[in-house]
Amino acid sequence: MNKKIVIIGGGTGLSYLIRKLKEFPVQISAIITVADDGSSTGKLREEFSIPAVGDIRQVLYNMSTLPKETKDILEYRFKTYSDLNGHALGNLMLAAFYNKTNSLQDSISYMSKLFDINHKVLPISEDYLTLLAEDENGNVIEGEDNIGHTKNQIKKIYYKEKVKINKNVLQEIKEADLIVFSMGSLYTSLLPNLIVPELQKAIKMSDAKVLYVCNAVNEPGETKNYKVSDFLKTIEKHLGFKRLDAVIIGDNKKVSKEMLNRYLKEEGKELVKLDRKEVEKMGVEILNENIITTVDGTIKHDSFKLALVIFNYLMR
Repeated sequence: MNKKIVIIGGGTGLSYLIRKLKEFPVQISAIITVADDGSSTGKLREEFSIPAVGDIRQVLYNMSTLPKETKDILEYRFKTYSDLNGHALGNLMLAAFYNKTNSLQDSISYMSKLFDINHKVLPISEDYLTLLAEDENGNVIEGEDNIGHTKNQIKKIYYKEKVKINKNVLQEIKEADLIVFSMGSLYTSLLPNLIVPELQKAIKMSDAKVLYVCNAVNEPGETKNYKVSDFLKTIEKHLGFKRLDAVIIGDNKKVSKEMLNRYLKEEGKELVKLDRKEVEKMGVEILNENIITTVDGTIKHDSFKLALVIFNYLMR
């Protein structure tokens, strides 16, 4: 029986991570945040009072084994003058299934059958959740979309409501051979999962190793000037205990100065620096691999190389 990897995160980061990992002989369970309130997802949340479905749609798309031209329908966005404008079809499908079943997990099961998905996708909760953040000046920011666009440094995040966790998530954590914290927006994709008390308890009790895939670049506001150790310390602060065994940070020596200057000028982003001594002092193993690619003009992880590093760590 294939070993089980539980991946925690949301949105673009996690969906990209599983793109190639799903091709390895492993069983993947993806645990996804449901507090997104921007764009199509935000409109559906308000209209139907449902958990956010956008991050889940992205993960389902990358989990699907159907040909690209077939599964692309999930990502199709309407361009019209009506209320449909901007909505992704995959979001509407999830909303429709939810209205029928009154269960996001059941809705995902329907979608998984339709799009030939052999792994598990689990929302952290079935609740309508509102994410809050406190910035460096003591201001409280409400809503994931607003938090993601703030220019001030974030100090902590928490929920407006008490979170009722999806019990299936706890079972997957219990059975995991490896737990992976995904790259992506630290404060709006990963940490919204890790601040749920029952998930914290499950991770603390698990016998599985915990691996973090660190971002290649910083985000203005959320993680400006963060080094690798800052990501790790922030994760452990919100978890409430030390639990990280290893971190993957890409060797970015091949990124050109021209690209770095463009990222800084146009997006205010810089490469995440590895402060090796500080990370080692924390007792976290460093997997510093040649996994950064710039072939499409952006700085990101090579999906296959990243999957290979994760698989090799699992099989040690």
